[in-house]
Amino acid sequence: MDLLNTLVDKGLRRELPTREEALAVLATSDDDLLDVVAAAGKVRRHWFGRRVKLNYLVNLKSGLCPEDCSYCSQRLGSSTGILKYTWLKPEQASQAAAAGLAGGAKRVCLVASGRGPTDRDVDRVAGTIKAIKEQNEGVEVCACLGLLSDGQAERLREAGADAYNHNLNTSESTYGDITTTHTYADRVDTVTKAHAAGLSACSGLIAGMGESDEDLVDVVYSLRELDPDSVPVNFLIPVEGTPLAKEWNLTPQRCLRILAMVRFVCPDVEVRIAGGREVHLRTMQPLALNLANSIFLGDYLTTEGQAGQADLEMIADAGFEVEGAGEVTLPEHRVTSGGGCGSHESAGCGSHEGAGCGSHEGGGVCGTAVPAAAPANEARTDLVAVRRRGAGTDLAPNA
Repeated sequence: MDLLNTLVDKGLRRELPTREEALAVLATSDDDLLDVVAAAGKVRRHWFGRRVKLNYLVNLKSGLCPEDCSYCSQRLGSSTGILKYTWLKPEQASQAAAAGLAGGAKRVCLVASGRGPTDRDVDRVAGTIKAIKEQNEGVEVCACLGLLSDGQAERLREAGADAYNHNLNTSESTYGDITTTHTYADRVDTVTKAHAAGLSACSGLIAGMGESDEDLVDVVYSLRELDPDSVPVNFLIPVEGTPLAKEWNLTPQRCLRILAMVRFVCPDVEVRIAGGREVHLRTMQPLALNLANSIFLGDYLTTEGQAGQADLEMIADAGFEVEGAGEVTLPEHRVTSGGGCGSHESAGCGSHEGAGCGSHEGGGVCGTAVPAAAPANEARTDLVAVRRRGAGTDLAPNA
């Protein structure tokens, strides 16, 4: 297929595809799906080999959010029945992080619900970062605290944070349909602040909220312009009690095409499969590792994820390997130049308050077999379970 040959060639050169080419990837047929995956896989392997980076979420403060993001189980007035608790103490957060690191994670993502942190909140998180780094040499720490005020990104960097997550989530033109309590421009401003402070920017999207192909391409192109080092791709989990509870629009094939499109547009950036992979990719998860080079280990913020051991077995069985703590995730040119997956100055590849570090709160649960006769895109509410273990509970975490 000429389209795929062209996209592979551009990906190896870090050249931006045209919008028409990106849209064409999303429009490919199921008959061509394996060809699409194989082509995007060439680009993924060129820049990242067969390594898979593991990340682990710690929900520092759950629920109690004043924002009205339609996809979020922690939103204002939520009736989802999730765990609700205020700030974990540094030692509690460090203990939660240790479970993920023992399971093979090299990055800990510290997330707190809310519009954005107060200066006192930044001090709290700084203490937590210090506690985690004192007990775990070489660990990466990413913070996801919502909209940042002037000077807060610099304070987080000084405290030892390596990265900051704040997702764009959807296209600028449709953002107002999803959230009304803050703007798309607010999100862009926070990613820009993280960049300027010397933090590694992490910003991605949520697919499956009723958006068009054009919306998906718009947000990915906007991410490329913002130039984050990491682009998390979430697949909406329609959590009961949220406004988007009836939006079951994704199939495993659709998810794979979206991941392939992101890889072609952002060839040399950490593409992370975030919330929703268990629910929407299901048994196709191993195939997605040919497109993304990063996943979350274990549970998400407010919902259960695949068992940590199952994640490790999936990676090994698919012929991939867990990225070691001493390995550098990004290609050398991004590390030495400060980023940019584009081929010229204006290119690049590049959170929601409760949707933390690239994973929106509708994480997903595995362990329930998919019935052979089940339609690919039927509502699989049986695969969504509220997290009742780990941070904020007395039960051991899933890692």
